[in-house]
Amino acid sequence: MGVEIERKFLVHGTAWKQDEGVPYRQGYLNRDKHRTVRVRVAGNEAFLTIKGVSVGATRAEFEYPIPVADAQSLLALCDGPVIDKVRYVLQHAGTTWEVDEFAGDNAGLVVAEVELTHEDQVFARPDWLGEEVTQDARYFNSSLASHPYCQWRQP
Repeated sequence: MGVEIERKFLVHGTAWKQDEGVPYRQGYLNRDKHRTVRVRVAGNEAFLTIKGVSVGATRAEFEYPIPVADAQSLLALCDGPVIDKVRYVLQHAGTTWEVDEFAGDNAGLVVAEVELTHEDQVFARPDWLGEEVTQDARYFNSSLASHPYCQWRQP
């Protein structure tokens, strides 16, 4: 079984933005509380991903490459709007960070993720790393598709 152990953080400033990122478009074919099924186009590649329920920072994850043309067709079948973002991959003190700068209805949101080998793994925090939001479901990409960041700021 595939397992993902990931922690997620808000990002401050722009010091992290050093290289050119890769445009991502992703949508959800299923977003219930027990599993999500995501289709993603990342640059010139595409993937179908199934994720289970998060327990702490850990969850089951299965990801399969698919043809980009198939992914484009599947995006049209998605449950809710498609998420647009640019992903930047950075190295900091021997750890790989993925920083997502969201666009569209989620513009203004920048989130960093780090995949770990175990939940208690120690890592150095980059200066631009802010509050941890691993357990805050609002920051799950599947949640951002149905309740985008722009709606959070409304009184």
